[in-house]
Amino acid sequence: MIFLHNRLYKALSLSCLSLGLLACSDTMQTADKAVEAKELTHNLEIWPQLSIEVKKDKEIEAKVAKLLSTMTLEQKVAQMIQPEIRDITVEDMRTYGFGSYLNGGGAFPDNNKHATPADWIKLAEAMYQASVDDSIDGSVIPTIWGTDAVHGHNNVIGATLFPHNIGLGAANNPQLIENIAAITAKEVMVTGIDWVFAPTVAVVRDDRWGRTYEGYSEDPEIVRDYASAIVKGLQGSADADFLGDERVISTVKHFLGDGGTEGGDDQGNNIASEQELFDIHGQGYVGGLTAGAQSVMASFNSWHGVKNHGSKYLLNDVLKTRMGFDGFVVGDWNGHGQIKGCTNENCAQAVNAGLDIFMVPTDAWKPLYENTIAQVKSGEIAMERIDDAVTRILRVKYRAGIFDKPSPANRVLSGKTELIGAQSHREVAQQAVRESLVLLKNKDHILPLSPHQNILVAGDGADNIGKQSGGWTITWQGTGNNNDDFPGGSSIFDGIKEKLSVGEGSVQLSVDGSYQQKPDIAIVVFGEEPYAEGNGDTDNLEYQRGNKKDLALLKRLKAQGIKVVSVFISGRPMWINAELNASDAFVAAWLPGSEGASVSDVLFTKANGEVINDFTGKLSFSWPASAQQTTVNRFDDDYQPLLPYGFGLTYQQENILSDELNESTEVSETIAALKIFDLAVKKPWKVTLNSGEQSSSVTSNTQSVGAISLRTMDKIVQEDARTIKFDGSEFAKLSISSNFPEDLRAYQEANSALTFNIRVEKTPSEQVNLSMLCEGDCQAALDITSILKEAPLNEWQQLSIDMSCFKNEGADFAKIMAPFELSTQGELSLSFADISLLPNSAEQALVNCSSNN
Repeated sequence: MIFLHNRLYKALSLSCLSLGLLACSDTMQTADKAVEAKELTHNLEIWPQLSIEVKKDKEIEAKVAKLLSTMTLEQKVAQMIQPEIRDITVEDMRTYGFGSYLNGGGAFPDNNKHATPADWIKLAEAMYQASVDDSIDGSVIPTIWGTDAVHGHNNVIGATLFPHNIGLGAANNPQLIENIAAITAKEVMVTGIDWVFAPTVAVVRDDRWGRTYEGYSEDPEIVRDYASAIVKGLQGSADADFLGDERVISTVKHFLGDGGTEGGDDQGNNIASEQELFDIHGQGYVGGLTAGAQSVMASFNSWHGVKNHGSKYLLNDVLKTRMGFDGFVVGDWNGHGQIKGCTNENCAQAVNAGLDIFMVPTDAWKPLYENTIAQVKSGEIAMERIDDAVTRILRVKYRAGIFDKPSPANRVLSGKTELIGAQSHREVAQQAVRESLVLLKNKDHILPLSPHQNILVAGDGADNIGKQSGGWTITWQGTGNNNDDFPGGSSIFDGIKEKLSVGEGSVQLSVDGSYQQKPDIAIVVFGEEPYAEGNGDTDNLEYQRGNKKDLALLKRLKAQGIKVVSVFISGRPMWINAELNASDAFVAAWLPGSEGASVSDVLFTKANGEVINDFTGKLSFSWPASAQQTTVNRFDDDYQPLLPYGFGLTYQQENILSDELNESTEVSETIAALKIFDLAVKKPWKVTLNSGEQSSSVTSNTQSVGAISLRTMDKIVQEDARTIKFDGSEFAKLSISSNFPEDLRAYQEANSALTFNIRVEKTPSEQVNLSMLCEGDCQAALDITSILKEAPLNEWQQLSIDMSCFKNEGADFAKIMAPFELSTQGELSLSFADISLLPNSAEQALVNCSSNN
């Protein structure tokens, strides 16, 4: 029997503040998370007055002024609103005439992950034509489309995917970066898109940050040079093909200090001095702005407690006035809503601080548009500030030729699908892969390998293009992809197999390391699962903490007398001492992208023994000596990494790492909360939708099957929650499950509770069960219908259930297949977030089944 605390139903009817919950509204969330600003003495003299290569043009300035003088307030504010393709229609564009729009990571035309280039062009053309249709809004100003093309045109199936920035930093080749950017621009232009949100010029100081791989280096030197190169590659040089037919508008991001937050906390607080802010985090802007970048994206993070989206000092005084930036500042995904006193729908503070374009996905765009107009009319926002913002937007559009170029479907490169993933483009990506590899260990000069040997290829990264490509790959988090989603691409195994075909050796592929014939060498490809912002944050750098399955594979092969070459896929340097000890050679491959076969170009010789390519990559991030050494950076006063910045062996150099590195961890053995869903579903769990006899694994941010549908939504930050709807036409369920049984006995023994946040939008019409499933025919179901019916509509609240409740219903925690399953025959709509097993919380759980209660 389930014992419901007497306070449950009363609590469900109270405000979320009185419940003591994690969050209630955007404003409360911001207030709870905000760090009070410390008194700073600003010094503009620290910041340079840049000699920007793109100069103002009198003819363009006259055109901007003339057009601005004819615009209504409504038309001006519409230029400042940037909605997302999942949240607006072509008719919305015709009605309002938005200045720009975007596709977020994992958003596609018609919500179709496999949308063709023709589908992208069709949407671009429709939006463009609607924007210049003046029948409703009276405006003929063309809109522009922005996209996250951060390692190639990574949202489009078949595009060339380059190594992520951390690998490119190891290559330290600015000319290569410029070539990569130029190729990216071409592939983007094929699909009718005008503008990319790149480059990221964050200088990462704490590798716990989940966006570490988006940074080129922990040192600003490489970042400054690369920022200039990539801006020129994307936009063209100021004196050559600037924003021509094969170029796109670039965005240096995120302004400012996102790589230096305390604890590596995504969207957290940077407490660097102003001098450090410039010396370390400002150098990418020196390079990118000097080269003529036309847009800058404001950062989610704070500087000394003040959110950058609302910092007039940084956005206006430093960036625009002192540094001379005359393009526009665009916000990040509802970043304005995190400013104290703001919501996603209402934020005069951001405009007054210097934000020119609100990035406002979800349905918040309409009230934000209306509120901004009202705030100008009331005087809360000065008309001069609106005119400045729109002047900047129009200036960039004129510079980019948006008023003069044909519509997206008729531009020079539009529809030239042979350029998407073209062989010449892939060859540049292959060069980038080769130059990004860093050799950390090479005992007895085991590398390079001969193609005459018998090779076993093991590990779950060996034949997995999605894993080797990481986050921001087709989907936002890079999850839910398989090799078929990468036509023209190659896995690391593909390259090894090709190399062995020219010699007298043989190759076996076995993820688990089993084999028919004992090999001479085992190449084991393993590493981090894909992740993007937020999801990749970690509390230390230990690889596979608490689940050393890859280490077990390495040790098993070594115990069988097989020499092991490890190829490590990761978005950051990690503490892998044990894995290094168990390897004869160790290669940091980072996240190589779609051209994984090129890894073998450096691992193997030709059949005659001639070297194909030696290792040239050098660490642009220091390698940690312990799991807790998360902020080890070049020029630190006490600099003691395992391997220093700039390290990287060649074949000729002697190995320096022993097989006796310290493997003891400093991490506490105290059981920690098990996160099942935190911004996204966590490994090894996956989300499945079932309706009647139909079943579908969730691989997109909007998905449905039969009577059930799921989509991402924003609770606190971008896409950190999910909305699930049941239409009642047949029995349906959402399952968060694993392919293999998980032993969760430690959590039950630690008196844990299943804890999650819910928001009911439509009360259930039939019984709703929350279940845990075990291996075999094992299911423990709890009826939560009454809880959901009594919940106040459209309010977030936390629900916690004693794990003993599931045990009493027959759950076997030694073999849990699904720790969370929601099912019903009826109608229901709710959102959920933050699912975890929380130790030592059963007694306080709202639903309590312990015998002493």
